[in-house]
Amino acid sequence: MIPQSLVESGPERDSPTEHSGGVPAPTDAHADTDSEEKSSESLPSPKSRPGSDVVIYDGHCQFCTAGVKSLSRFDLQGRLSYLSLHSDKVHDLVPDLSRDDLMDEMVVVQPDGTRHGGADAVRYLSRRLPLLWWAAPILHVPGTARGWRWLYRQVARRRYQLAGKTCDSGSCQLHNRH
Repeated sequence: MIPQSLVESGPERDSPTEHSGGVPAPTDAHADTDSEEKSSESLPSPKSRPGSDVVIYDGHCQFCTAGVKSLSRFDLQGRLSYLSLHSDKVHDLVPDLSRDDLMDEMVVVQPDGTRHGGADAVRYLSRRLPLLWWAAPILHVPGTARGWRWLYRQVARRRYQLAGKTCDSGSCQLHNRH
């Protein structure tokens, strides 16, 4: 089950840098979290879409952020919400997964708690989102799952180089080891 703290009701802010009145809030020591949340502010959060599948991704990775923004355009029914693995709320959703586990692959968590990681998450999403159904037959050819998992791992390990861009916070250098 998705923890209530991720879907609780009450006043929401569009961005961690805004507070009542729309005036920018004072900056604090969490600059990385602020910049990461700014980059994903156009993505719906689990709090704004209760009952949705939650896509946990690397919000410090431009390649990953661009990927989930593209994914969100395929979600016409509003079935997905997004959470950066760097968010404090991730531990509430997947307390048994370490940061390193989440750095290795994207994870999709269904409302009932069922999880799909890496290539299996991509395969799940190809069945979940009607605009991606065209990819499902290709991704589900019998005997190909091992190959898709290998390919996903290769891309995930090189995602910072594949972006062809530098990271806003210099975090690429820290993550290149994955």
